[in-house]
Amino acid sequence: MNEVLSQDEIDQLLSAISSGDAETNDFKPVNNARKIKIYDFKRPDKFSKEQLRTVQSMHESFARLTTTSLSAQLRSLVSVHVASVEQLTYEEFIRSIPTPTTLAVINMDPLKGIAVLEIDPTITFCMIDRLFGGRGVTSGNKNRDLTDIEQEVMEGVIVRILANMREAWTQVIDLRPRFAQIETNPQFAQMVPPNEMVVLITFEVKVGDEEGMMNFCIPYLTIEPIISKLSSQFWFSSVRRNNTTQYLGTIKGQLSSIDMDIVAEIGTMNLSIKDVLSLRVGDVVRLTDVKIGDPISLSVGNKKKFFCQPGVVGKKMAVQITGKLEDLDSEEFEELSVEGDETYE
Repeated sequence: MNEVLSQDEIDQLLSAISSGDAETNDFKPVNNARKIKIYDFKRPDKFSKEQLRTVQSMHESFARLTTTSLSAQLRSLVSVHVASVEQLTYEEFIRSIPTPTTLAVINMDPLKGIAVLEIDPTITFCMIDRLFGGRGVTSGNKNRDLTDIEQEVMEGVIVRILANMREAWTQVIDLRPRFAQIETNPQFAQMVPPNEMVVLITFEVKVGDEEGMMNFCIPYLTIEPIISKLSSQFWFSSVRRNNTTQYLGTIKGQLSSIDMDIVAEIGTMNLSIKDVLSLRVGDVVRLTDVKIGDPISLSVGNKKKFFCQPGVVGKKMAVQITGKLEDLDSEEFEELSVEGDETYE
């Protein structure tokens, strides 16, 4: 608690100081000055730390998806992970990348504006070599522009990468990134003013034995309409809200187009190799474990699922499903209706 000194106390204090009985160091002045934070108007911070962490979480998911898709496309071991997420000016980004390089201009629909995906020449020529049937070695000249054929090849790679980006952003916005064009000289990719702030996501990419960097640059003006959604609270609440019905519908849609082998097994018997080799057209093979009129089993893939009866539809042989096997899980084929009049040719 602060105390107010009387005039006598003030006089005694001044007398003690002048006589040397008290040291002036014992009386430290109170520093009421506020702390000053330096602010650079040429490089203002547009993204908070929380927003940068959310952007990093989104693109860690994007890196995992890209690792899988590129590994399948290149038929090689691919590793992609986030190295850093930072904010800087667009001019600083352009100066930090080599010339020439692979710069993909991307339309960020439905957001107004563009983004830039830059792939290091080492990784670019490694991917091209793999897709041309090579071993993914970039021992040639990397300081050159891409040929027309090489640009076409890289467009296919970039389009696949953008599909992963759409899925990684789905918790924040239904992003539909579209490839626009490829530039090799950063000076021709001045899409925003040089002093415009951007968020730069840097990925470390390894394809086989080759390593390089991939940069994804998003201007603040492009991402500004959804900046309020780049918070941890919104991110995790969206994940919990959409992790059931949304993905269930997607999985069902993917499974509905899968081809499966369906085999009707009439019966079995044991034959020696000699007997099999002596079979001729018109020979009759007697099945010992099944009688006429007994239902036969219908296998889906390598599992027996249904009972059926053989018959003919038109001029084709067919089977009619009559029931389910007892060991079939009732929920396993909940979308499949198996009525008595269904036939498979």
